[in-house]
Amino acid sequence: MATQPRVIEVKQNVLAANDRAADELRADLKRRGSFLLNLMSSPGSGKTTTLGRTIDALKDTLDIAVMEADIDSDVDARAMLEHGICAVQLHTGGMCHLDAQMTRQGLEALRETIREESTMRGADFRAVDGDASDDVELIFLENVGNLVCPAEFDTGACANVASVSVPGGDDKPLKYPLMFQVADVILVNKIDVLPYFDFSLETFEEYVRMRNPNAPVIPICAKTGEGMDAWYDWLVEHVKEWRS
Repeated sequence: MATQPRVIEVKQNVLAANDRAADELRADLKRRGSFLLNLMSSPGSGKTTTLGRTIDALKDTLDIAVMEADIDSDVDARAMLEHGICAVQLHTGGMCHLDAQMTRQGLEALRETIREESTMRGADFRAVDGDASDDVELIFLENVGNLVCPAEFDTGACANVASVSVPGGDDKPLKYPLMFQVADVILVNKIDVLPYFDFSLETFEEYVRMRNPNAPVIPICAKTGEGMDAWYDWLVEHVKEWRS
């Protein structure tokens, strides 16, 4: 009889399996020519407003669709539909993040929705392997709102965005280091209220560089549009590179 319990590192095994699934999903997205962008932030940072303004600015340049992830409700997906693009809501069943398999399920649902809408509208979508979604150049994944769990699980996205806001404080990179380590670009929203909060853009970027020396930091105001052109330029450039 054993005198010591057998210890299994479940988290490591789960993460390793997820990483493999994420790599497979990215390869599939590359083949399809779709750029999937994983947008992560804390609640109230304005990521839905940022998405809406971004869609309005780029929907005549890029074919765009959105997957909204949340524990419950379809509020965000309904908001995206108002911008004239295809959107689906993903419910996580209480989980505070998405993983690669969940993302794949969401993409399949999104493709089916696009297929149904194209049929209703009589649109002629070019298809590879019978998949009508290959024309979608840019797919936004708005992850569940928190700065912890979403950073731990690779969704299979082509790039990660970390979005914070001025009222949230400039110490976020110190408190949530992994989020800023995995980010390919960082948005600082609500810069219109900088005069009213103890937030230093210089200090924030200094903290970011302790975690991530390469990711650009882009100050924006999604409500007024200030600084958004730099974000649009980054996005269009990376979609073009991915599809080339």
